[in-house]
Amino acid sequence: MSSDANQVQDNSGSPARDKFAQNVAAKLEGANNTGSEQVLWRGGYSAKAMYGTWLASALATIGGLVLLAFFGGQHQLLWPVGGAIIMLWWCVAIGIYLYRRFSTHYELTTQRFIHQIGILIRRTDRIEVIDIDDVSYTQGIIQRMLGVGTIKLVGSDRTHPELVLHGIDRVPEISGQIDDVRRAERRRRSLHIESI
Repeated sequence: MSSDANQVQDNSGSPARDKFAQNVAAKLEGANNTGSEQVLWRGGYSAKAMYGTWLASALATIGGLVLLAFFGGQHQLLWPVGGAIIMLWWCVAIGIYLYRRFSTHYELTTQRFIHQIGILIRRTDRIEVIDIDDVSYTQGIIQRMLGVGTIKLVGSDRTHPELVLHGIDRVPEISGQIDDVRRAERRRRSLHIESI
């Protein structure tokens, strides 16, 4: 009877506990080595996203100049006012483009999605990719021809439950990449939890 008691004590004693602790430590170390964060994609607002605006502006400018040519001879103030309106429109369109281009930056890593916005004051938000629940994208007719569009991320993050990324170039590829990273990170973490 004493030999059975000694055997039970050996099985539940310190060596078994030490072996378990070593296995857990090895698994954690392996997970930390494979879990190093790598940048997969960097991007921002694409110039292609404004092609529709440029086309509409060019057509409106041509139409305005044609109207000024027909009616400009009757009223002397029409040319300066019409020209000022056309110049103002182009300045606004170029200003919108420059603001979007230089104020918005995105970065996708193996573990996080980083969104930066602003020129003078920059706000940076980080979203864990495991918190992203859905990735979708939309494209208009011209955007489809140019390969740009808008990506929508829906997740469980408190600060950004829904994040919309405008003017993304190669939108099908990038949205697919975000979705692949999201699913890979969920698999990696669930395997890590199961191994412990």
